Amino acid sequence: MKRFNEKIIEGSLFLSALLTVLTTFAIVTILAIEATAFFGEVSFLEFITDKEWTPLYSDKHFGILSLLAGTFLTTVIAILVAIPIGMGIAIYLSEYASRYLRKVVKPLLELLAAVPTVVYGFFALTVVTPFLQGIIPGVSGFNALSAGIVMGIMIIPFISSLSEDALRSVPNTLREAAFGMGSTKLQTTFRITIPAASSGIMASVILAISRAIGETMIVTVAAGQMPGLSLNPLKPVQSITAYIVQVSSGDVPFGSVEHRTIFACGIALFVLTFILNSFSFWITKKYRLNYE
Repeated sequence: MKRFNEKIIEGSLFLSALLTVLTTFAIVTILAIEATAFFGEVSFLEFITDKEWTPLYSDKHFGILSLLAGTFLTTVIAILVAIPIGMGIAIYLSEYASRYLRKVVKPLLELLAAVPTVVYGFFALTVVTPFLQGIIPGVSGFNALSAGIVMGIMIIPFISSLSEDALRSVPNTLREAAFGMGSTKLQTTFRITIPAASSGIMASVILAISRAIGETMIVTVAAGQMPGLSLNPLKPVQSITAYIVQVSSGDVPFGSVEHRTIFACGIALFVLTFILNSFSFWITKKYRLNYE
């Protein structure tokens, strides 16, 4: 009877793993089929080289570079906001905060990840954008800067929580050895603890980047819907995900080349995040092996 129960549990775990694999395979298959139909009507070379993205206009252009520029700009701004704040929080909680303070602050920080992203979007539009307009001349009502800042706030828990876990997993013997050689708390943190936890820290940063690239509602609400090959953070932009939302919720005929653009954008987004996640896995493995 005991062995029968173990077999049931083993089979359930196997089915759970198989379900996730099949789901991923189904998503990739659908994207590939629809994207292939799209590239049957639009040149792949035009897709990756054209500087304009106007599939919903009479003069149609299908250059994804404009959407990539908007995605890249908002993501870079978000990472510039999230990394210093998130790492500062992680270092403080791991190396300086008391156990009681850590137990209180860490769950509160992780609540940021539970806030609906549409709420962040309206916060960016109604609070951050007017604030920026008051201190920076020329800020548009929809702009990449406010969307990027708020998106950076949203992904802070990804960096702070995972980096703090990585820092706390460093053996205390390393810290004690550094203290025994006369190192200060600051020197030990930046010369011993952070390098030893570098694999986990790098993984958290790349995970946060992937999350920022895939963010939808913040950029849809706050950044506008004007694709353009520009890196000016004060102007409206459109990301890949925001365009997918625009077409999916509009009156574009199903099965048309305009509708199939969302699958081409989806496969491009999938490839981009897949490369980032693979790079994260490689970095984690490389540094972990070196540390061991």
